Amino acid sequence: MDPIKIRITVAGKIFTASLANNQTAQAFKNKLPFELKMIELNGNEKYADLSGPIVNNSSNPGKISIGDLMLYGDQTLVVFYKSFSTPYSYTNIGKIDDVAGLAAALGVGNISVKFELIN
Repeated sequence: MDPIKIRITVAGKIFTASLANNQTAQAFKNKLPFELKMIELNGNEKYADLSGPIVNNSSNPGKISIGDLMLYGDQTLVVFYKSFSTPYSYTNIGKIDDVAGLAAALGVGNISVKFELIN
């Protein structure tokens, strides 16, 4: 089965992502499309709360990779734009397919990000 693809638009730049094959990614997909004002955190991620909680199954991945889309808790979406080790637990939602230019597009500070299903 082909992965479900989404489009992520940041500052006019478009990225595609493949959703994970799990209940959290399915619940995330069911909320699309939406646009979020994402908040900068730690110089490696942007986060925002979804419109409500979704099913999760968090665990510590040990390492975060650039382009990871994760759920923190039951409603905080996180887009990672740097790779690093982590002590925190997340639920995998998916991964940006080509991360070239991701950090530059997300930039510094808070930014609006649009998420849509690709038909």
